Amino acid sequence: MDFADIGVMIIAGGKSSRMGQDKRFLTVDNCSLLEMMLQKTVKQHFAESYLCAESRQVDGLAELAKRYGLDVVTDSRQGAGPLEGVRSGLAQLKADYVLALSCDMPLFRYAVIRPLLAEAQGEWAVIPVVKGRRQPLVGLYHRKILPVVEAALQRGDYKISQVIDRVPHKLVEWPDSDVFFNVNRPADFRLVQGRLANAHRPVPLVTVSAPQSNTGKTTFIERMIPLLKAKGLRVGVVKGDCHGYDVDEEGKDSYRFKQAGADGVAVVSPAGYFIQQRTEQRASLLAIAERLTDVDVVLLESRSHGTAPKISLWRGLGQLVVDDDTVAVFSSGEHGDLSVRQYDLDDIAAAVRLVQFLCTR
Repeated sequence: MDFADIGVMIIAGGKSSRMGQDKRFLTVDNCSLLEMMLQKTVKQHFAESYLCAESRQVDGLAELAKRYGLDVVTDSRQGAGPLEGVRSGLAQLKADYVLALSCDMPLFRYAVIRPLLAEAQGEWAVIPVVKGRRQPLVGLYHRKILPVVEAALQRGDYKISQVIDRVPHKLVEWPDSDVFFNVNRPADFRLVQGRLANAHRPVPLVTVSAPQSNTGKTTFIERMIPLLKAKGLRVGVVKGDCHGYDVDEEGKDSYRFKQAGADGVAVVSPAGYFIQQRTEQRASLLAIAERLTDVDVVLLESRSHGTAPKISLWRGLGQLVVDDDTVAVFSSGEHGDLSVRQYDLDDIAAAVRLVQFLCTR
């Protein structure tokens, strides 16, 4: 069985209550999350394609569906959640199976889920399970399940997992993968923006910043490096320093060249090289980071000159900075709802997991 033998339904309903705005039309690289999913879907040549939404009246929804060749099907019940979207798609289905996908997975790739099709041996539902959690909105459903879905909705049971448990099904253990990452909250969207910003760079980077000196940026990075290396990542570091620096000792040849007036000095040895370059204006940390070679990630240490994605540290000094580039806060205190993920300042393991997510290609 291949994609051409089955249908697909993109579940694009819901109130986005946890996001606070319609997440379907949140944009990354001038493309909404919904359109991003439709762009991937139209390349797969499914037998049938449906966009399941609560109403046709949402601005831009019908136009998007038409542009990418999907039929819009709408909910008959309001407030019934994704299960009603699944019902509306199944009600139109002519093929035996349909792949149900949530529209809020910007990291999703069809190639990763293709092996799921081989697991269907007559079951009414085939569901991947990642780290013990079912993924029903990356699930494969047989059209025979429709009466069971309808009966559940009639009872007011809106949980897809309860429907799955009532029918012949298969749960497939799946490798841990970011393709199932859902954008449910503003903090999730910030992470995705940071990850996709890195996807366009020669080398992914993460800024570590703090509002004042003596917050522990250097120590924080120093503690991350061996853990990242243990994960197989080669790590580069670029540090911004407002006080100036001098890497040469008096008497060294490179020092003598600089004293003689050279505007740039490079020293190359069998073990590596360094370049010291005079500039009329402060060089961009991003530009310098892009010059590092043979690294998998660059950590930028900066107070105010970093770029997205940015980890903000706070140890009670100065005012915590959470700007548009910030994806997480590591702090010695609580700050209420900041619309970013918050961790303890000493949770270096969490920082490593975060960097891995932000730098995965």
